[in-house]
Amino acid sequence: MDSTAFIHWLQAATVEENHTARQKIIHFHDPAVYEQCTRILSESAKSNPQLYQIKPMPLIQALSCRMADHTPELDSSMIWVEEDEEVTVHSSVKKTPQPAGGIPWGVQQVKAPAAWSKTTGHRIRIGVIDTGVDFSHPDLRQSLTRGINLLNRSTLPHDDNGHGTHIAGTIAAANQPKGMIGVAPRSTISPVKAFDHNGSAYVSDIILGIDWCVRNRIHIINMSFGMKSRSKALLNAVANAYHSGVIIVASSGNDSKRKAIDYPARYSQTISVGATNRLRRIAPFSNRGSHIDIYAPGDRIVSAWLRGKYHEMSGTSMATSHVSGAVALLLARYPELGPSEIKLILKQAMQPLRGSKAPKVTGELDIMKMLRAADHSARP
Repeated sequence: MDSTAFIHWLQAATVEENHTARQKIIHFHDPAVYEQCTRILSESAKSNPQLYQIKPMPLIQALSCRMADHTPELDSSMIWVEEDEEVTVHSSVKKTPQPAGGIPWGVQQVKAPAAWSKTTGHRIRIGVIDTGVDFSHPDLRQSLTRGINLLNRSTLPHDDNGHGTHIAGTIAAANQPKGMIGVAPRSTISPVKAFDHNGSAYVSDIILGIDWCVRNRIHIINMSFGMKSRSKALLNAVANAYHSGVIIVASSGNDSKRKAIDYPARYSQTISVGATNRLRRIAPFSNRGSHIDIYAPGDRIVSAWLRGKYHEMSGTSMATSHVSGAVALLLARYPELGPSEIKLILKQAMQPLRGSKAPKVTGELDIMKMLRAADHSARP
């Protein structure tokens, strides 16, 4: 099958009227064939607007589209097809406390305030792939770039759920003395809206978000979401970002599992995060075990919310935002550090967890210990 024949096959496979169509990812074995097909696709879409629904994903040389389950036979030597799975954000039921300001308990517990005389995360860019952000929130106004809305590229990535705003607040809120302050108050959040108002996204939208972060020289990607099944497409995107020098911090999931965590946190190229409570114990909802790289506060975390408010939420999502902020503090001080070095420093500098069943090989984030470990390794 040549490239032109493939486009005809694709048109037949993506018939608009087909109600059995499902979201799929089409991978190309040869990058040159992918390039050729995307060029033809771009030209063909001018006369067939339906083809604009097919999204190229250059980071992994693949296409995303809705396809009928029963498609015409394809040439497996040229392409292979994967389900474009749905992914959800990692947080529990939200509660609404009284409006809050100051330094949240989690930010205190990881010892961020003690580090601010040395580093505040200045000039570090963090891509938050999530539900968007509340651009009008007074605690976030100084901390945001335009970002991107992958669900509607003509509009700003406004948050219609709240989860993304909550994550952004823990990382980089900066409105003292009136509002709250995050772990890295002078870092910059680039909101990447891949999730809808229900907190759901397709793997393909997340991959497009990772691609955008790599192309826009983002230093850290916060991934407070997960899925149970392994996606080769998502692994390829994560691996490509990792090899580009991007640090990826991912939440492990809220299923109380002892031996398994969600993807993408399970990929070795990420920093996988579990959640703790005020007592430095693993939160009951958090996944745990040997796949977790580090734990951080994730139980009853108060942070920014829609319409300038504050909400309390629990989840490994919340723990992940503390770690992303910590990595921003570290990178601002040592910008030459790569993803593997940062993971090693984090794992060398953890607080032991409390509890008789707490794992001894990992612990809770401690920013001052992290900075001391980095200072020590940086000495000649």
